[in-house]
Amino acid sequence: GGCGHRRTCPGQIRGGVDPPGVLDAIDTITTHHVTNLLPIVTPLTLRAGKEFQPPVAERHLETEVAHCVGGVISPVLANLYLHYAFDVWLTREFPQVTFERYCDDAVIHCGSERQARLMRDALAQRLAQVGLELHPDKTRIVYCKDADRRGSYEYTAFTFLGYTFRPRLAKNRFGKHFVSFLPAVSKEAIKAMGKEIRSWRIAQRSDKSLMDLARMFNSIVQGWINYYGRFYKSMLYPLLRRINRMLVGWACQKYKRLRRREKRAGELLAGAARRYPNMFAHWRFGLKPDGWAMGAV
Repeated sequence: GGCGHRRTCPGQIRGGVDPPGVLDAIDTITTHHVTNLLPIVTPLTLRAGKEFQPPVAERHLETEVAHCVGGVISPVLANLYLHYAFDVWLTREFPQVTFERYCDDAVIHCGSERQARLMRDALAQRLAQVGLELHPDKTRIVYCKDADRRGSYEYTAFTFLGYTFRPRLAKNRFGKHFVSFLPAVSKEAIKAMGKEIRSWRIAQRSDKSLMDLARMFNSIVQGWINYYGRFYKSMLYPLLRRINRMLVGWACQKYKRLRRREKRAGELLAGAARRYPNMFAHWRFGLKPDGWAMGAV
């Protein structure tokens, strides 16, 4: 798979080394690195195709690797390499440490700053052994600050798989607010999704019906909601409100009577949402248009 993973309780999180080899890992993995895995990969190839004898299979794979490194398949090869260079090594040498890795991005959970520094040094040595290195700018020890951990450290946030983890205000079951170390959609992810929404040019699709637009974009929006809406979902609200504003623009372009009458178009869209509350994925998520008060584009 694409991820090396051992679960941990959130309460155990103290420090994280984030991340090993970001951006650099794939660039520095060469044909030599990958062909070192031939003794491991070749038996798997032989099981899939018994007509290959070991020498033939090995020569075939070496040829394919030479063509593929630097191409589309490089991330797959990089992940295969890191499985043995990172996951297997870390599990064997530090069985008490939990971690997550996705491709060349990883987080290691440590119980103290001292342990985090020791892990960083050990990991740097390990990667050097296999011809890789930690990213000099993005590898950092992060203090997971919350209501119970109130120390002062340089780094108190990190981003992993589109989520930014940092101190955030939360509410307990008694309704009392407190500070917890929580994930929410990252600014980079919001920016990327906003760019995607703009590329749809909804206002220019006056040849489409409202239902057509829902069919065209619901699967994408629902995917965002499923992934980023699990934690601190309110961070998605401003982004999803943009879709409503663009639907207002679509209505103004489609119907002559609504030209330059955005307030009226907003009211009609709100009426459609009341009649068909499940038409759009973000409407089902709770972001129905409410007349003119639908947020800025």
